[in-house]
Amino acid sequence: MSAQVAGQLALLDPAQSEPAWQVRESQRARRLTVRVFPGGRVEIVVPLGTRFRTVQQFVSRHRGWIDRKVEEFRNTLTEAPDALPDVVWLQAVARQFEVRYVEAPGVPKAIEREGGLQVRGNLSRRPLVRHALQRWLLRTAHAQLVPRLESVAAAHGLSFARAQVRRQRTRWGSCSRSGTISINACLLFQPADVVDYLFVHELAHTVHLNHSRRFWRLVERLEPRWHALDRELSRGWRHVPHWAIG
Repeated sequence: MSAQVAGQLALLDPAQSEPAWQVRESQRARRLTVRVFPGGRVEIVVPLGTRFRTVQQFVSRHRGWIDRKVEEFRNTLTEAPDALPDVVWLQAVARQFEVRYVEAPGVPKAIEREGGLQVRGNLSRRPLVRHALQRWLLRTAHAQLVPRLESVAAAHGLSFARAQVRRQRTRWGSCSRSGTISINACLLFQPADVVDYLFVHELAHTVHLNHSRRFWRLVERLEPRWHALDRELSRGWRHVPHWAIG
C-alpha cells in the first residue's frame, strides 16, 4: 500500500454525509477483514502492501453485510455517550445493582455495598467515574466468569492454560496458541446460555486453533444449539451500555 494509504485512510468521498470508513494496515494481518464497532464506526484491516483497489473491491463485495452491521451497531447506543447508569443489570449472573453516587474528595471508586454499587469520589470528572465503573466490571467479570469457564471446561473434559479478562471492543473472546483464553468483561451483559456457548467456542480452539470443519463439528458436539446461540452473540452488543464500552 502506498504511503498515501498507509495507516488510516478514508474510503468514502468526504462530500458524502455518512462517516468515513478507515483502513488500517497490520503486520499481523494475513487477509483483509472488516470490523464494525459499537456506534457504527467501520475499520478495514489489511496486510502490509495491500493495493487500494484491492481494498475497494473487498468493500464492494461485503458492502451489504457491512451496512447491516453498521445499522445494528448504531442502534445499540441509544443513551447519551456520557450517560452514567442508575441501575446495572448483569444478565449472565442474574444480578442487578442500584448505583448510588456519593460526592467526596479523591479519584472515584466503585464498591459493592449493601447489595448495590456505590461510586464515591469527585463526580465532576465523569471520565474517571466511567473508569471506576469499568474497573468494577472487570473485577466482577474475573470473579464470576473465570470460575464459570473452568466449570464448562471440566464438564466437557477440556482444559486451558490460563484465563484473562479484558474489556475488548471487537471480540467476545479469543484463544491463543499457548492455551490462554481471553474473555470480554461485557459478556456479563449477555444471557447465561450465550456466555456458555462462547466458552465452548473458545475451548474448542484448544483442540483446533482454526475454524475448520473439524472445529465446527466439535463445537456442534459440545453445544448442538450453537447456530442460534452464535446468532444471538453476534447481536450481543445491544445489551451492552455505553459506559462499559467507551
